[in-house]
Amino acid sequence: MVDFKLPEIGEGVVEGEIVRWLKAPGDTIAANEALVEVMTDKATIELPSPIAGRLVEIKAEVGAVCAIDAVIAVIEPGAVASSAPKASPSAAPPAPKASQSAAVAPVLATPAARALAREEGIDLRGLPVDDRGRITKSDVLRAREAPARPTTAAPVAAAAPVASAPQRPTPAAPVAAALSDGDEVLPFRGMRRRIAEGMVKSYTSAVHYTYVEQINVTRLVKLRDDAAAVAAEQGVKLSYLPFIVKAVVHALRRFPIVNAELDEPGSRIILKKRYNIGIAAATPNGLMVPVVHDADRRSILDLGREITRLGEAARKGSATREELSGSTFTITSLGAIGGVLATPILNYPEVGILGVHAIRKAPIVDAHDNIVVGHLMNLSVSLDHRVVDGFEGASFLQEVRRYLEDPNLLLLAGI
Repeated sequence: MVDFKLPEIGEGVVEGEIVRWLKAPGDTIAANEALVEVMTDKATIELPSPIAGRLVEIKAEVGAVCAIDAVIAVIEPGAVASSAPKASPSAAPPAPKASQSAAVAPVLATPAARALAREEGIDLRGLPVDDRGRITKSDVLRAREAPARPTTAAPVAAAAPVASAPQRPTPAAPVAAALSDGDEVLPFRGMRRRIAEGMVKSYTSAVHYTYVEQINVTRLVKLRDDAAAVAAEQGVKLSYLPFIVKAVVHALRRFPIVNAELDEPGSRIILKKRYNIGIAAATPNGLMVPVVHDADRRSILDLGREITRLGEAARKGSATREELSGSTFTITSLGAIGGVLATPILNYPEVGILGVHAIRKAPIVDAHDNIVVGHLMNLSVSLDHRVVDGFEGASFLQEVRRYLEDPNLLLLAGI
């Protein structure tokens, strides 16, 4: 028998979630044939069998989060000669034994963090995680210096808390939801669970505030309509997003505090000098954020081409780890159904995200006090108030507005 271990599947990746088994116990499998789907961060990949043979046992159920080198299956090499009955594909895989469960990491942490936690008797569960969902050595160091830290040692009776330092109540254990006849149950795992974890991390770490502005995009609508035919000749379906990306990049250059990251362990704010713009995309598996790297170096047509390519890759599940990471600022848009207003949640650890709402015809008072038909759009920017003050956030969005209301400024800025 050969133990099939979760292999190293990317730099810095220390664990993966089992999304789907492509074979059932008893099935034969060829060498390099896809065996299991595993998700890391936001990318899902198929792992092949290293040998030909028969799948004997599945040791990690769907939804299990396994550490690199954990045994997730057992394969019998060679041709199938056993008379053992073949398991039904619909049968649930066997539950892992206690000794096997130890291979599944309860939390995502760097090796250095785990080693220090063992030395100090610190329980990693409950410690804050970084932007990638990991616990690092610096997190353990902070827990060690804290006046009260979770430990793996037996609890010791403590004196009554003083009024100036109230103790946080222990949360009650979650109660399973009741089901009624006709209720449909969907598994909360895979991409959906990763999205939820990211949202909780963002909402509980950053101090969100939102600023909204209405923009007259009448001239932008005309420019885009005029350019659409030329873009189509070059195979590009031109939307408004490339123009918005360019306006955002110019505004980030003027207000670099919005293109930043707060490094709390290092007590510093990092102003990013690259302009990697995340474009939130709805996919069958949930919301993903492919990244247009170096957006400041791309033309409008190049941006349109890249945004379309990345969106298709995200929807097909073929986007690479690099294409889904490294953003410094994010834009989220629902196009024609973008509504009037929303409060976007930060793509942590970024400190800013722009919500783009629907463009609608509306009566507008022009410079001569005449009422004319024009096009209006709302933009909402959510910012981390720990880093970006209200005046800076408002000024940033006003700069975006300036470029979108007068797109000739984009031409003067070299697009």
